[in-house]
Amino acid sequence: MMHRLFAADTGVTGPSGVAYKDDLYEAVNGQWEKKAVIPADRAGIGGFNDLSIAVEKQLIADLNNMGELESASDKPQLQQAVRLFQLALDFDRRNNEGFKPALSDYQRVSALTDFGEINDAAGALYEHFPLPFVLSVEPDMKDTAHNAVYAYGPSLILPDTTYYADGNPNRDALLKTWREMAIQLLMAAGEKRADAVSTADQALAFDKSLVPYVKSGEEWSDYPAMYNPESDADFTAHSQSLDLSKFLADLLPEKPDTVIVTEPRYFENLNKIVNPNTFTAMHSWMTINYLISVASYLSDDFRQLGDTFHRAISGSQESPNQAKSAYYLTNHYFSEVIGQYYGQKYFGDEARQDVRTMIQKMIAVYEERLNTNTWLSPATRQSAVKKLEKIVVKVGYPDKLRPVYSKLKVDRQASLFANARAFNIIFTRDMFSKQVKPVDRTEWGMPGSLVNAQYDPSRNDITFPAAILQAPFYSLRQSTSQNFGGIGAVIAHEISHAFDNNGAKFDEYGNLKNWWIKEDFAQFNKRTDAMVAEFDGLPYAGGKVNGKLILGENVADLGGMSAALAAAKEESDYDAQAFFINWARVWRGKYTQANMTARLATDPHAPNVLRANMQPRNFQEFYDAFHVEPGDGMYMDPEKRVHIW
Repeated sequence: MMHRLFAADTGVTGPSGVAYKDDLYEAVNGQWEKKAVIPADRAGIGGFNDLSIAVEKQLIADLNNMGELESASDKPQLQQAVRLFQLALDFDRRNNEGFKPALSDYQRVSALTDFGEINDAAGALYEHFPLPFVLSVEPDMKDTAHNAVYAYGPSLILPDTTYYADGNPNRDALLKTWREMAIQLLMAAGEKRADAVSTADQALAFDKSLVPYVKSGEEWSDYPAMYNPESDADFTAHSQSLDLSKFLADLLPEKPDTVIVTEPRYFENLNKIVNPNTFTAMHSWMTINYLISVASYLSDDFRQLGDTFHRAISGSQESPNQAKSAYYLTNHYFSEVIGQYYGQKYFGDEARQDVRTMIQKMIAVYEERLNTNTWLSPATRQSAVKKLEKIVVKVGYPDKLRPVYSKLKVDRQASLFANARAFNIIFTRDMFSKQVKPVDRTEWGMPGSLVNAQYDPSRNDITFPAAILQAPFYSLRQSTSQNFGGIGAVIAHEISHAFDNNGAKFDEYGNLKNWWIKEDFAQFNKRTDAMVAEFDGLPYAGGKVNGKLILGENVADLGGMSAALAAAKEESDYDAQAFFINWARVWRGKYTQANMTARLATDPHAPNVLRANMQPRNFQEFYDAFHVEPGDGMYMDPEKRVHIW
């Protein structure tokens, strides 16, 4: 007999005493949420967070134990990770060294006086210091077998452009927190308070000048809109102050014919934003952002001071303790190494093959649903099936590590900062070197120790790290319906991203290409507009949901639930209640107010409560399972229910 991790409640109310038909999320999670306590160093708990905490705890313990054994001799990259962890954990040494390790670089950036100096040392400055643009090498969105050069604008101080609106109640308090943190960092670096105040105010002025031109979260949610190729000459002509040609020449193996501009509005105004008249403000912005970027590698006082603004944004009460901070830092540089170790030790190949079988089953279900689709023409349906069949599946952990990890050698005589500085250069140069190399489709976008999953439209691949492949998402102790309501829906969610409002514009090889019949795409847009309308304006955490921002993830949730439910119904022990209850349980979460506010502005996913409650309303199976009728809280009129995949 199948042993279940938890039994489906065949009654009308959940553990909290609330009826499933009135509020599925509250019925399943209300009792838990009342008792749940958010850890002081986190912005939330529940669902993904609970698994992340467990993974983090296990890996910190393992890194400590491996430190005593010097790691396994047949895993040289893991050995280097252990050495970096030891170096990061040596706070006696870090506290004794104070700011000294970063002093030389700080003096270098603070001594800059004009654009001539920036242009003369373009590549070297780019490798070490924040600048008001970002260059990257990634697969060309229209030719994904080859890499291309991309240009981005800078990040803002606040999480999104919407935070800067006059009516935003959080703007002034958050900017005040950032300003005070910046002043304290500058003084810790040796500046007088009057000078630090002036520098902080200049940096804030420069940040404010960026706001009208950088993209909002809603704009970033339109992924194909990133693709704006320009000739090398047109790109470098955007600035008469910054020598963009010099930056490209210093950083890239060869001169690019094309630069793909992701934020046209920003670069069209670059000359207005960055020029001799704004140099002082830009320089102040560079200096403070440099200090923030290096604070985590210095003394404990610096580390916690540099985390001040992040705590304000997230609502967490304190910084991670020293062991956690050492782990985060180590994982930042050795994520794939640690992820492979975690996957091999705690997941293993047998479980990996079992999940692969489940994924192939889900793909088969998805193919059947495409083939029987009633609103697609045969030509579009055939193209969709072809794309589905070409999806590359990555489960658990990569078999081989990227070659760049063999270049990371920890110098125990040098400071933690010096090691991190060297590693940053290695990773930056490795990224730029890809300009003249073909795209490696075997690379993973997520490490095995990350509790998450993803679909990459430019590679047409889906990735399921080992860390997410555990209860409540997946367990051999759960019923098939519970597993399909958890990991099954997650798997089908990632598959559905191939056919969401962004993924639908990419072909089977990940190229930005129209493969739709015009009338079919119009029908698709009509259905996605209905998805926007279903969520847009819903109240959450004192604000309102932006339906356009979360459209792609909502389409994927809807498609994921649709396919997972169809798969669950094929099993002999199908239990609709167990399916929907585990769906709601997976999304349980309790978050700080600040974190919920930030999520509303920046997170492309629907808030967890709405994610759990809104999608089931689109399925008749939910109404049948819990006898939902007009007047019940979970009821939605049939004509308002959305059906896409």
